[in-house]
Order: sequence, then structure tokens, then C-alpha cells
Amino acid sequence: MASHVVVISTDLRRATIKVTPSTYLIDVLQEACKKLNLSSDKYLMKHKQKNVELAIPFRASGLTGGAKLELVVKSNTPSAIQIALQLPQPEAKDVPGGRLIKKFPSDLTIWKILRQFESGDASAGRNINITARGVAQTAGAEETGAGQLYYETPVLNIMGRDFSTFADFQKTMSQLGHNSGNVLIRLTFKTTRQTLFEAMNEIGEYFKDSDIPEPSPSSADAGVKAPVKETSQPSTDVPMADAPAVDDQAPTESIQAEPPKSAKTPAQEAPQNPYDPINVFLAPNNTVPAAANLPLDDTDFTPTVAHAQLHQARLQESSRNRRLPSDQELEEKAAAEAAKVAAIKSVLVRVRFPDNTSSDWQIEPSSTGAFLYEAVRHVMAAKDEPFHLVLSGGTTVIKDDSSEKHNLIRSYKLSGRVLVNLIWNDKVSKEIRKQPFLLSNIAKQGQEITMPALPEPIPESENEVVARVDKKERKATDSDGKKKIPKWLKLGKK
Repeated sequence: MASHVVVISTDLRRATIKVTPSTYLIDVLQEACKKLNLSSDKYLMKHKQKNVELAIPFRASGLTGGAKLELVVKSNTPSAIQIALQLPQPEAKDVPGGRLIKKFPSDLTIWKILRQFESGDASAGRNINITARGVAQTAGAEETGAGQLYYETPVLNIMGRDFSTFADFQKTMSQLGHNSGNVLIRLTFKTTRQTLFEAMNEIGEYFKDSDIPEPSPSSADAGVKAPVKETSQPSTDVPMADAPAVDDQAPTESIQAEPPKSAKTPAQEAPQNPYDPINVFLAPNNTVPAAANLPLDDTDFTPTVAHAQLHQARLQESSRNRRLPSDQELEEKAAAEAAKVAAIKSVLVRVRFPDNTSSDWQIEPSSTGAFLYEAVRHVMAAKDEPFHLVLSGGTTVIKDDSSEKHNLIRSYKLSGRVLVNLIWNDKVSKEIRKQPFLLSNIAKQGQEITMPALPEPIPESENEVVARVDKKERKATDSDGKKKIPKWLKLGKK
């Protein structure tokens, strides 16, 4: 049933707005300001000297047909609102309660809030991909073969309203009617018919002064997310804040097994041909992993006093309110990360092959993904068979591209020792998969991987634990041996 309300401006002008039970009051404010030629971002509405909740529909507001609403000027200082992001499965299984909760200013855009929840304090140290997700799908109804990586857009349900377009993500919480209190955002994802590459370009149009993830088309073979590339370009458009670092989206795994002492390290001798591997390692002979043979003690799984103290300190640290970083702090952080990447002179990359053999290459700052692919083809027996290289510990695919935007150190953020897995494409036959991967002359150079001996842990005696606890208890007592009474518990002077 349609009705209407009357909106009165500060100069006593009036605008009659038609409403239905499902009309949101923020839409009433925007339409009234449009008729009165005013900016809706600068005003709130009151009814009988009480602020009107703009984020709810007309039927839940308690207003009656013909109600008179007054426009009042909004404060220039944004208020703080507490936002709870309800994550979908399987992302919610690693988060207590399935929700991430943090306070944000009301003038922060939805996109910035999502980027804040992806990494940093808002995500409690967890790495969650929200804005740069891709889903690999094959053409037609075929379940195998080459496919395409399509963009998976986040869909936010706020007070019964869905927001899923880039234009919606540019709106602030205040523009949605949320200026104070608590807000619950239910997050889901929807696969679009837009490729990930096209979506990243469109994001670049909406958020030019932001860290835009660079799509990786070859990652469709493994159904993976594209790596994030950090750039900074001057623009007057709305920026995205605190973008997640690349090593969060695509974590690398340090090589646990050190090469034997007889092996030549990059510092000792470098090969004449850059495509020749520095070290070649044979597949392990044991069917049981070496880590499974390590002796275990029940005390290794018993928490100590130090664990409890560390857990308590982390809880206290996470409960403190923290302000959002300023633009200067964000620039300093980006500059520090750029300086850290520029200081890297070389990286040792170990590529693990499907038959569990592996080889090491020394990567220079100018090396790209095409160099690593060519180095692998230099040692493999079936040189014409397609494959792709995936960073261990994640799903980021290194693209076979010689352009600068696919530089291994600057774009993929490789540093130190990095493990990369080689994965066959789907169309590779089973006969090829069963054959030895390395050439015979390369395999002759192989050596076994020796696990370093682990040092024996020094157990802490019970007397040391008791002495540390007693020392803390003595600090809480006075000279007479009586426990001190906190000041807030004292009822008054005698």
C-alpha cells in the first residue's frame, strides 16, 4: 500500500516523497535531497526531535503515512560503527564464530572495508581473499580441457539489501544509512560471466589509485586465484586502502631439506649455462616420509605456562582499539616493501617434479616466469608436453611470460629459498606421466636429499616453572605476606 512522507529542509522548503512498506529511509533522504537540490551526504532526518534510522525500511521505522521529517545537518566528523562480516563456508571454518568484527569510520567505502577485512588487524592475522577471486570453468558442458578463469564477485547482504557491483562498492556506510551502532554484513560469492582479467581492468577504472590484483590467465588450469600486484598511480578517484601483500595471497614455502655438504651452493659455483640447474636431487627411496619417523613425546603436546601467557598477551593485544593507518603511513609501508624487494640480489628456486625429483636454479632480479619455464624444459625428457608451475603453500600459478609484469622477484615476491611444484596439464597422457621426468644425463648428476639432524630440546624442569610462578605471586603480595587489595575494591577510608 503506497503512502507518502513530507521532508522539510532547514530553509522550510518541503518535498513530498511517495513510499511503500519496503522503501528504505535512506532512499527517501536521497530522493528528497535531489528534489530540494541538496547533497544527501550532508544531512540526516529527524522525526519529533528523534533521529530516524535510515538503514531500515519504512514498515519497520514506526512512521505513519504523511509523517513530517526534518532535515538536519550531519556532523563533519565521521562516527565509528562496528561491522561484523559473516563469512561463508569454507572460509568461516577457520574463524571463531564465522565472523570478523572491527570498528570502522562511517565515511569508509565498502571496498575499503573489504580490503581491510582481507588482511591486517581486521582479519586477526588471517589471509582471506574477497576481492580477487577467480573460478576456473571449461567451455560448454565438457568437464575436461582448457578453461577460462571467471571473476567471482562478492555479494554483500546488508539489512536485506544485496550489493554486488563495483558502483555499489564505492558507496560509504553513511550513504547506506549506517552512521552509528552495529552492522552485520553477510558475505557470499557469485560467479559472473566476466573473465578475471576483464574484472581486474574494470576494478582499475573504478579504483585507479589502488593496489589492483593482476590476473593470471594460465591459472585456469589449476582453478586458482590470481596473484596480487602492488602499484601506486596518482589519481583523484576513490582509493582502496591497506591492500593485502602478495606473499599473503600466495605464500611461499621455505625449503626444509638443506642440500648436503658436498653439494655446490650458488655462492660457491654458478653454472655456465643459466638454464643448467645448480643442484639435482633424486626421489626419496623410503615410502614413509622422514617426518613420520621422528620420535614423539606426549609432553610435546602439553601446553606450558609460557603458552598460556603468550595466549593471554595476544588476547589483550587484539582487544585494543586501533585506528586506521593514515595515507602517509600507507605510503611509508609501500616504500619499505619496495625497498625490501629492491635489496634482493638472488633467489634460490627449487622445482619439485611429479616423480619427486627436484632441481635448484638461481634466479636473478631480472628473471621472469618465461626463464623458469625454459629452465625446466632444459632438463625434462618430454619437452613438448604442457605443464604449469605453482608456488608451494598456495595456488598461485607462475605464468610463462617474459614481460616485466611477470618478474619473479618483483611481481611474485619471491625471496630467500622458494619451493615450486610442477603440475602436468590434463591432456598429458598416462604413459608420459609414468616415465622418468629428467633427462638421463641430468639424472646422473642427482644426489639424495639428507635431512639435517634435529637438536635435542632442553626440557624445562618443574622447579624452574614453579620458581617463575612464585616470583609473580610474590610481586602481588606485600611485605607481611598478605595479598594486596586492589584500589577499586576498597570501600572507603576507616
